[in-house]
Amino acid sequence: MSPSTPGGTLTPADGLTLSRMGYGAMQLAGPGVFGPPKDRPQALAVLREAVARGVTHIDTSDFYGPVVVNELIREALHPYPSDLRIVTKVGARRGPDGSWRPSLEPQDLRAQVHENLQHLGVEALDVVNLRVGTPEGTDDRPLGEQFAALAELREQGLIRHLGLSAVSDAQLTEAQAIAPVITVQNLYNLAHRQDEALLRRCEAEGIAFAPFFPLGGFTPLQSQTLTRVAARLDATVQQTALAWLLQHSPAIVLIPGTSSLDHLRENLAAADLALPADAVAELDTIAG
Repeated sequence: MSPSTPGGTLTPADGLTLSRMGYGAMQLAGPGVFGPPKDRPQALAVLREAVARGVTHIDTSDFYGPVVVNELIREALHPYPSDLRIVTKVGARRGPDGSWRPSLEPQDLRAQVHENLQHLGVEALDVVNLRVGTPEGTDDRPLGEQFAALAELREQGLIRHLGLSAVSDAQLTEAQAIAPVITVQNLYNLAHRQDEALLRRCEAEGIAFAPFFPLGGFTPLQSQTLTRVAARLDATVQQTALAWLLQHSPAIVLIPGTSSLDHLRENLAAADLALPADAVAELDTIAG
């Protein structure tokens, strides 16, 4: 593991190496992931600091803001470092009131890809995840038509790699029959492990598994056990929860988000926190 790469690296496909401790850019937008940031200079500083500290994996989407976050990434980091990989997602739009609206028509998915290309200022997107479900859950609705539209853009060279977000085991199988899937991004954290079997499948098949809301999202993780273990390790509860994820499976890549420089540094330090066996055993008892 390179000391300059937090958490080491994972290579789920040729030409795609990700720092296992990445950065999720969602929180750079305003309240509710809508509108401009409260502190634009700090938002730009957070992005630059993440890359300066060895992060090569940034997660984003054009529906964060909307557009705001991708434009911040471009302003802060373009021209991009050669080893930086930006993972984006399509499948939703934002209403004028900030609402989240599924948008999965193939024609609009193509439009969303072109918008991401424009706002990030690139000729090809490193990874595009098709978001199918929601943070509240997944279903087994067919996704073949939607994934095929993205696979066609991949063949045209506008997308290098494809992934899925908020999907079931059956949907992963359906997508794999159309094109390679190199990453799955589902709700998963210390207290919410409903997708344990899907995580283990990704691990067996060489697919990167990126838990969204690794720290609980809009409802932060709360556990007396987590608090007790963190205090014993002289770490924060956030660092302990992130370290548990990194040790739980070699397929996991993390994308914790923050708009604070202090919290960014705290999160990245979790990559150096080695949990002893007794701490892991205690944390393993936590489940939502």
